[in-house]
Amino acid sequence: MKIGAAGSIGSEICRQVINFGPRTLVMLDQAETALFQIERELAHYVEMPGRIAAKIGDICDEGALSQLLSQYQPEVIFHCAAYKHVPLMEFNIREAIKNNIIGTKTIARLAHRFGVQSLVFISTDKAVNPSSVMGASKRAAEKYLQLLSGNSKTRFVMVRFGNVLASQGSVVEIFRKQIMEGGPVTVTHPEMRRYFMTIPEASLLVLQAASIGKGGEIFLLDMGEPIRILDLAKDLIHLSGLKPDEDIQIIFSGIRPGEKLFEELRFKDEDLIPTEHNKIFQLKINNGINEETRIGLEDLSPRFVDALSEQELRGWLGKVVPEYSFASGPGSKTNREVRDGRT
Repeated sequence: MKIGAAGSIGSEICRQVINFGPRTLVMLDQAETALFQIERELAHYVEMPGRIAAKIGDICDEGALSQLLSQYQPEVIFHCAAYKHVPLMEFNIREAIKNNIIGTKTIARLAHRFGVQSLVFISTDKAVNPSSVMGASKRAAEKYLQLLSGNSKTRFVMVRFGNVLASQGSVVEIFRKQIMEGGPVTVTHPEMRRYFMTIPEASLLVLQAASIGKGGEIFLLDMGEPIRILDLAKDLIHLSGLKPDEDIQIIFSGIRPGEKLFEELRFKDEDLIPTEHNKIFQLKINNGINEETRIGLEDLSPRFVDALSEQELRGWLGKVVPEYSFASGPGSKTNREVRDGRT
């Protein structure tokens, strides 16, 4: 079963899974048009009817998800459904918490209840020392799956990696459109750097990490060296047969809300352990999850989220994810600076 099946990574995982001849590939997504397209594409590779089931649905709809799991009894669930755009989620914290945390909590509990063998969760490097709502919500989801893993026969496996080249809404897609329109190309900061992988490479490594995992682990994909976004912009301009700052102007627009200059891959207390695959590492977690985080995640519900203001939700997220760094207002210290006693 594939949740978030119509996205860039989700649809590529579907393409690769269908090659293994599954009994049924259940594809769930809210995006009707994109789901229709991936269903039509994969139908050409399937001889028997009923091998593909495209379902429109919301990951927070427990009743509908329960019916799907009861009907299809999936052995493996790939969970790629998430709101991923960092600046946008800074101003939509309520929906980020509902979709990224409550949605993950919902499908994880159902996977446990229905005896699903494995649930593979797609995380992000933005979950490491997060400065954004998006990153903090994905870190909270990681923590919940680790908590549930200790009391479940379902193998909960988390895979963390960086940006995906040419994915929907990616910087490459934005730059190409700006170049086609004659510029300017907008780069947030001259020193902004990100890790990148191709869609097929990331998807294949997710499948391989899923086969390695025994439950409760976080796997990190080897993404090589980070790329400077300014260099990426210049390369794309050159590949279009044009010259940067002559044919196409590059302007710096400033770092957007929630963004960092450089994304980290792991916390200081996470050790890298090699696996049987040379591009996949397991993260050894040396510190446990505190009681406040456990209670906060277990008590989280849509009603709880709807009862709080956005500022209160940001404060709640900071308690559940102590690594989350955010400022309560212009010129104020971040919650991490206050906690660490910085002046």
